[in-house]
Amino acid sequence: MSRRLLRRVLIEANRLRRLQRGPLREGWSVEVEASTRLLHHYARRAHWVPLALQRRAIGAAAPRRRPRGVQLTRVDVNGIPGEWITPEGADPRRALLYLHGGGYAVGSIASHRHYVARIARSACMRALLIDYRLAPEHPFPAAVEDARVAWRWLLGQGVDPRRAAIAGESAGGGLTMATLLETRDAGEPLPGAAAVLSPWVDLTLSGASIDANDRYDFIPRRVLSLYAARYAQGTDRAHPLLSPVHASLHGLPPLLIQAGEVETLVDDARRLHARAREAGVDARLSVYPDMIHAFMIMSFPIAREAIAELAAHLRTHTDAGE
Repeated sequence: MSRRLLRRVLIEANRLRRLQRGPLREGWSVEVEASTRLLHHYARRAHWVPLALQRRAIGAAAPRRRPRGVQLTRVDVNGIPGEWITPEGADPRRALLYLHGGGYAVGSIASHRHYVARIARSACMRALLIDYRLAPEHPFPAAVEDARVAWRWLLGQGVDPRRAAIAGESAGGGLTMATLLETRDAGEPLPGAAAVLSPWVDLTLSGASIDANDRYDFIPRRVLSLYAARYAQGTDRAHPLLSPVHASLHGLPPLLIQAGEVETLVDDARRLHARAREAGVDARLSVYPDMIHAFMIMSFPIAREAIAELAAHLRTHTDAGE
């Protein structure tokens, strides 16, 4: 069965279900509800599947076609596999380091290439994706170490930090915050902008929305607990580089935080925003109505709005005073 036909079947099956039981959420279209229910079904059973098989399945599901309107260039980022995504007409002086999500255990350049290409095209800037080391084979702080190497490498290519940004979704959002904190504390140059999308910034799982939004979102507490254990292993999960919502956030660059209203991690985003504002950071929070975790990387129509907002933030704060 083709992917398009399977999607059509799922949508029609969900349409029948809604006729019988009503919509799961009034603000959801049939298409959004069908996609959400499929993710919900898979994610709550994925922990039974060996991690190696999950990684292969995610890799197999990644689009094989090249993203339109961009040039792809593989690079060695001081031993870390990387890929430049360069849109036609991109400003060569500006660059985005993007850190993918996946619970610190899955995800790759291949799985996120098309999404990051959309950001790069919209922001008209180059983007660097890296395959940082994954848990449990490489637990904390391996991912932070790799992200720091990538940021230093980027600056070593002659990129002005004021014209650069760091961003990531889900665990990549937590990794973005950890990278900013480590860079700040080392007294090294920070980027002109940062963005975290559906960020996972509290591995202690203390947010009330984890349970309050359980029926809508696809990432339940037990799955979060599993991924947190894989990454943290023997480290206290309240460590500020594991749970940046508990860190001192002073001195960070302008920060955009996006989240979905009904995602289990929306409280992570809200608390991060509050902590950042308290620390004097220029932080903005956008909570998109009726949206689930990491909706911006999906094919939902509202994802285009989120990408446009992200691109505007990146352009505005990497202009280096122009």
